[in-house]
Amino acid sequence: MSPDAAAQVVLELRDVRKQFVAGARTLTALRSVSLSVRRGCVTGLIGPDGAGKTSLMRLAVGLLEPDKGQITVLGRDVTREAQAVQASVGYMPQRFGLYEDLSVQENLDLYADLQGVPPSSRASRNGQLMHMTGLARFTGRLAGRLSGGMKQKLGLACTLVRAPELLLLDEPTVGVDPVSRRELWQIVYRLVREERMTVLLSTAYLDEAERCDEIVLLHEGEILGQGRPAELREPLRGRTFSASSPGRSNRAFQKALAAVPGVLDAVIQADRVRIVARSGAQLAPDRLLGGIEGATIEAVEPRLEDAFVAMLRERAGAGEGRERAPPSPGGASPRDAGPAPRRGPVIEVRNVSRQFGQFYAVRNATFDVAAGEVFGLLGPNGAGKSTTFRMLCGLLPASAGVLRVAALDLRHAAAAARARIGYMSQKFSLYGNLSVRENLRFFSSAYNMSGARQGERIEWAMEQFELAAMAEMASQDLSLGHKQRLAMACALMHEPEILFLDEPTSGVDPMARREFWSRINALAERGVTILVTTHFMEEAEYCDRLAIMADGEVLAIGSPAEIKRGQRSEGHPDPTMEDAFIALIENRARGAAAT
Repeated sequence: MSPDAAAQVVLELRDVRKQFVAGARTLTALRSVSLSVRRGCVTGLIGPDGAGKTSLMRLAVGLLEPDKGQITVLGRDVTREAQAVQASVGYMPQRFGLYEDLSVQENLDLYADLQGVPPSSRASRNGQLMHMTGLARFTGRLAGRLSGGMKQKLGLACTLVRAPELLLLDEPTVGVDPVSRRELWQIVYRLVREERMTVLLSTAYLDEAERCDEIVLLHEGEILGQGRPAELREPLRGRTFSASSPGRSNRAFQKALAAVPGVLDAVIQADRVRIVARSGAQLAPDRLLGGIEGATIEAVEPRLEDAFVAMLRERAGAGEGRERAPPSPGGASPRDAGPAPRRGPVIEVRNVSRQFGQFYAVRNATFDVAAGEVFGLLGPNGAGKSTTFRMLCGLLPASAGVLRVAALDLRHAAAAARARIGYMSQKFSLYGNLSVRENLRFFSSAYNMSGARQGERIEWAMEQFELAAMAEMASQDLSLGHKQRLAMACALMHEPEILFLDEPTSGVDPMARREFWSRINALAERGVTILVTTHFMEEAEYCDRLAIMADGEVLAIGSPAEIKRGQRSEGHPDPTMEDAFIALIENRARGAAAT
């Protein structure tokens, strides 16, 4: 490498290997990884859960030492000069440690103390950061009282109290809504543009990765691809299509296409299904449609997500690219076919409010959910979605209004209603120090299962969610994708007829999300009613209907197509779900500011 080229490299890994020992198991996080990050660029690190992304970042900042190989940051060897490297690098891990009982300003001051920022230079830097993050009006507010998006922005500000030359961000937008995600990206590019900062970030959102200057795709500790997004998309040209089948449900159409030979991936996208063809497959449209009557198909430009899924599925080998058969919700139980359909709505919310003191978390919310419907609840952080969920699960009483679940009034029969509900919370809520098997036994016992029936359900969960190989592992040591599987298995142990899922795919990669929705669709087909919250706008398209909330109120209810049509404008004649979501939230904010 020439001296000029070397000066443009901020971070370099050469043949780096890292292993961890967990009991009798040896886990390889990185296998002979070599890469370089160029100055003034935003480099995206993508890959499935457990690919090695977090380990790579912790190695780069000197929090871990490699077993083999060399890492240099700004020309310094990280192993020998870890303190000097850490003084030049900003690192924001996935769970950034804000002090929730301190104010925004007190958190900034604390991190300035920890990073040795002299008091004389703090005022101007803090002013810049508060202006950049939009937190200037909230410096006196306790960090614990901020929304999820505001917490992420405060975490980033604390990382930047001393301007670093290299900024490492480990999934900075996990769990935040599209408006906050957009604001965080504006901050990142402002730092690159105005402060010539170099950024390495990992993300589970492939649409975000499209915005990066360069992409590194990790899988099982190895680099599968590296280059500009356009370079990684190019091999998929001529293999990506969009199909529709009027009169057929998107879920049924997607399932049929996923089983067609030659189709590598089929995923719902708006009112159509996006197809990625296998390499070397017969690309004649009638072949890819599998003879489905009345269906139409057209070629479309490839996306980075198409390339990501294609690389991983083709690497997995022939026969493993198609959707895995979804699990049966039961074992040998007569309930396997799903609950008998009910007349009228299964979930009824009528003029429901929830107050905490003078604060309304939910105000006059009204909606219904039918049997077997997948109903999405969307909104920015702090909109009232989780509060609504807790009320519907009988965990929190409503301050006003009527809530009925499975024809039971939650004001009088909350315990009976809970027996018919499965709940998967926003945060991993299982017992981390218990093994997979012990968690399954505990949650089945909570639903009064014992003896042979309990054993059957535990074995069902092990088989259907592919957990047998890790049955004795502590759940806290599982990868995020396997934690998600275990949490969903626990929610289904008693074969509920209603399933509440609070941001269940937050932080997981596109492959894990596909697997998750395959399970959800199978349950809906069997009559299980599903209420789900999500910050992935593409996932919102999978729902039969949606309610969008802000400030505790329902702003819009309808099918994804109806909600998008309602937000058409000259600037967005054909809005995406994200466009429609942001327009609704911004219109609400403008209306509130005007009153």
